[in-house]
Amino acid sequence: MLRVLAVDDEAPALEELLYLLRSDPRVRSAEGATDATEALRRIGRALEAGPDGDDAIDVVFLDIHMAGLTGLDVARLLAGFARPPLVVFVTAHEGFAVQAFDLKAVDYLLKPVRRERLAEAVRRVSDLAEPAPTGTVAEQIPVELGGVTRFVPVDDIAYVEAQGDYARLHTDDGSHLVRIPLSTLEERWAARGFVRIHRSHLVALGRIDELRLDGGATTVRVGSAELSVSRRHARQLRELLMRHVRG
Repeated sequence: MLRVLAVDDEAPALEELLYLLRSDPRVRSAEGATDATEALRRIGRALEAGPDGDDAIDVVFLDIHMAGLTGLDVARLLAGFARPPLVVFVTAHEGFAVQAFDLKAVDYLLKPVRRERLAEAVRRVSDLAEPAPTGTVAEQIPVELGGVTRFVPVDDIAYVEAQGDYARLHTDDGSHLVRIPLSTLEERWAARGFVRIHRSHLVALGRIDELRLDGGATTVRVGSAELSVSRRHARQLRELLMRHVRG
């Protein structure tokens, strides 16, 4: 079960969040802090006590806009800890989802927090804090849709298409536009099997159904999409596919 620290400098919002958290059967304890300094002090004490101590903290629910250090500042500081707790951002503002992604936040909740949405965040935290022995943690990326922030599993993405400073993520269920350059996603997802095949496309190696050579031109089929492979990437792609098949 989870040990939670909620941080918000507005007392009514903090009390409401704590009430909802304590109502969730997956939460062992939920305590509050009214500013970033207090939160960092308590997290530091918990880490000194060890991961199995009574004060250990599994996840921090962080407001973003606070006096002094912001929630983003706190998350950056926590990233430097040896065993940092997981982070869920709670905010009234929609415009920080990309920063949340960069800081590897588990989720991003908008105020006023709905019980059902909070329960989904707690489920995600539980999956990460207590993963199945043979399972792997699924990385997610935040996308905006009609004013709602959703987190799409990276494993669901078949390929990515560059659109200026944005990237369009293509899944089996549709596509999502995010304000992240293709080059950033290429670097971040290389270890997850994504390869650059063209200046405009990044493809999940395991989602390639067919490689075709026709008159010197190379293309790949990913589901129903046929994508061009640039000459400079064609040889590397063939080698990677051969290694993938042998593996």
